Amino acid sequence: MAQSPGSGPVLVTGVAGFIGFHVVCALLDRGSQVYGIDNLNDYYDLALKEARLAQLSGRNGFSFEKIDIAARDDMSELFARLKPAYVIHLAAQAGVRYSIINPHSYADANLVGFLNVLEGCRHNGVRHLTYASSSSVYGANTSMPFSVHQNVDHPVSLYAASKKANELMAHSYSHLYGLPTTGLRFFTVYGPWGRPDMALFLFTKAILEGKPIDVFNHGKMRRDFTYIDDIVEGVLRTSDTIPDANPHWDGEEPDPGTSSAPYRIYNIGNNNSVELMSLIGCLEAELGREAQKVMLPLQPGDVPETCADVDDLVRDVGFKPQTPIEEGVRRFVKWYRDYYRV
Repeated sequence: MAQSPGSGPVLVTGVAGFIGFHVVCALLDRGSQVYGIDNLNDYYDLALKEARLAQLSGRNGFSFEKIDIAARDDMSELFARLKPAYVIHLAAQAGVRYSIINPHSYADANLVGFLNVLEGCRHNGVRHLTYASSSSVYGANTSMPFSVHQNVDHPVSLYAASKKANELMAHSYSHLYGLPTTGLRFFTVYGPWGRPDMALFLFTKAILEGKPIDVFNHGKMRRDFTYIDDIVEGVLRTSDTIPDANPHWDGEEPDPGTSSAPYRIYNIGNNNSVELMSLIGCLEAELGREAQKVMLPLQPGDVPETCADVDDLVRDVGFKPQTPIEEGVRRFVKWYRDYYRV
């Protein structure tokens, strides 16, 4: 593993998104030159995306271009012109439930778009591609905590399948062209500037408006909620750590988490599964009011529980997420009240 923090410009995709915005803030704080792109689609409130971008615009070292990663010619021209040293690819069509309603948007952004990123890296001497995968790739797996060394061939949503496909596509480029790639399986990310389609945001809005909240799987859902600052720290540390081929990799007993190519997969999660009702309890305490709960069955495409094994992350980059849910919820609620003036 080669360490190379901060040397050379970084291209970050999806910079108007929740994670992308925070990653760019952290990169700029440490003095990196950052090229940011986003297509500013209307999957959720565009005003929130524009407000995040407004926080970044004018900051020293940051430049932004509106580009759709699925546009092959635009992406090819961008890479050839900017010649980034590193790429942190966070743009994607997100959401498990939306993939059941609008499957074609996932093929465009997550498959075609990712191929365009891989091609841009391949043809322009990018030193390391770090990209967002998802805990959803574990699908029908039930052995906890989820490990990157487990087989993940049973996705239960098209979104999950598209993220698993990203890992496979990245591996082929690492193998064929020696392109170092690192895939990051994020576990239920939350925090200030979060996505309005995520549970914490939806619950906060509804409780403050005196409206009922939908509680799926009759509250028996468990998630490895991971605070945004921990995700960002994991992204930066893994981006700075360029993977080598694993000399011990064996085709007779193939390890899914590493490779004979310069390829790695990491979980970034809190390594702590929290019941949904506990999250709601933290939120009620923070907001000072009780939620009206509508108990519903498990949604198609959802899994009952997630929990991350982060041993590889700790071993290779020396970092373990550990923000407690109470602290993370407190910070989110403070941001929400400030932003929406409630």
